[in-house]
Order: sequence, then structure tokens, then C-alpha cells
Amino acid sequence: MLIPSRRSGRTAGFTLIELLTVIAIIGILAAIVIPTVGSVTDKAKRAVDQTNIREIAKAATIFAQDNNDALPDPSPTSIPATVLNATQRAFLWPGIMARNNILTDPKIYFSKLDPAFSGTYPLSIIAQTDTTKRTLDTTFTSGRSLSYEFVGGLRTSDPATTPVVFTRGLQANGTWNINSGVYKDTGGYIAFLGGNVEWFTNTQTPTPAFTSNNSGRRVGSILQGIPFAPRQARIYGIPPTSGAILGNPGTGTAAQRGP
Repeated sequence: MLIPSRRSGRTAGFTLIELLTVIAIIGILAAIVIPTVGSVTDKAKRAVDQTNIREIAKAATIFAQDNNDALPDPSPTSIPATVLNATQRAFLWPGIMARNNILTDPKIYFSKLDPAFSGTYPLSIIAQTDTTKRTLDTTFTSGRSLSYEFVGGLRTSDPATTPVVFTRGLQANGTWNINSGVYKDTGGYIAFLGGNVEWFTNTQTPTPAFTSNNSGRRVGSILQGIPFAPRQARIYGIPPTSGAILGNPGTGTAAQRGP
């Protein structure tokens, strides 16, 4: 005759020490994984920005092919108000390409990592209600700071080392401003006329990023790396609510003679 086994009245489960151990392990894993996921996400967003800035520079050279080798230039002589009008002339750099159906997507001018980006994209670059295509859309210009600054007054005959567009916030001393920089002061992208796009944490060191507009020597200031004479190129940009940028939204910031 089989004697039925007695079941223990105690239900199997974790002890307090075991629970604390599991919680500690989960905490350690979270501390390792969460920053890694964030880093991977940021790198993916930067890769998108790199692609976008390359497309912007490429579109500018395409525009030049049908405009006597001249890249977009927001100056009044190049884009009079009778052709295209905006609250700040810096907006005319992307506006003139959209008007010519070369680059019409407004999303390309904003980085998701940009602290100045509201998270809401503009509806259009050119005002959708303007059949003459002479006005920029207010959703593109109102309260916006573009994530890039643009060099106006370039020609395709300029050296391939000439910068065309760069991440907002670059300073004349080669650093990015912690307040106005899209990636704060960690660096930014620069697209050159030759088609290459490079990341720089500092354009002065270890090797100067630009070629002097005077002597051909390497220089770290972008103002000395864009044409000075006989054409004086200018940098256009829309500053955020805080922090300095090189580009001027209305008149542009003029090139300086290199050493």
C-alpha cells in the first residue's frame, strides 16, 4: 500500500535576498543598455543630418548649372524681392532652390538633435497659396532657426575646398557655440564645394579645415576660407533664441582676407 506523500504547506517563491539580487541585476543592465540605446539613436540621427547636408550642397551645385555657375545667393542683387520675398534674407538660400523645384522638402533643413527645433516640421518652403511662388511659407520662416548656415556668393569655379553649408553654431575661432550649436559644442558637419562632407570638433586643430582665400595656406576660420576678392562671399544663418552664430539673417556676414 502506497503512503501518500505530504505536500508542504509552503509555496515555493523568491526569498527577499533573491528579489533584491534580481532587482540589482536589472538595475545594472538598465544602466548599461539605456545609454547605449540613446547613443545609437543619436548616431542614427546624425547620419541623417550628414546625408541632408550633402543633399543641400549637391542641390546648390545643380542650381548653379542653370544659373551661370552661380550657387544660391540671398543678396538683394541676386534675389530681388520681385523674385522671392522673406522676412529674413537667410531663408532665401533654401527658398530659391525650392522655387526652382530642385530641393522642396522643408524637413531637410532641420535636425532632430537641434535644441532649437520644435519637433514640428514646416508644411512647405514656398507658400502653397502663392501661385507666383514669390513668397516663403510662414510655417518655414516664423519662429524658426534653420539647423544650417549657408555661404552666399559662390561659383562652381571656386576651389573644391570652399565650404558651402555647415551645421549652425560654428565660430570664427573654429569651435561650435554651446548654446547655438546644433550638437552644442561637440562639433558639426561642413559640406564643401567638391562634394565631400566632414565632421569637425574644431576647425582650427589638429589640422586647419579651410584654405586661405589669400595665400592658399590652411586656416581655421571659415570667414578666411570663403572668397574675399574680387567677390566677397557672405554667410547667412538664422540664430536661435540664445547663442552666437557667424551667419547674419539679413545682410550676411562678409568674408575676411586670409593670412
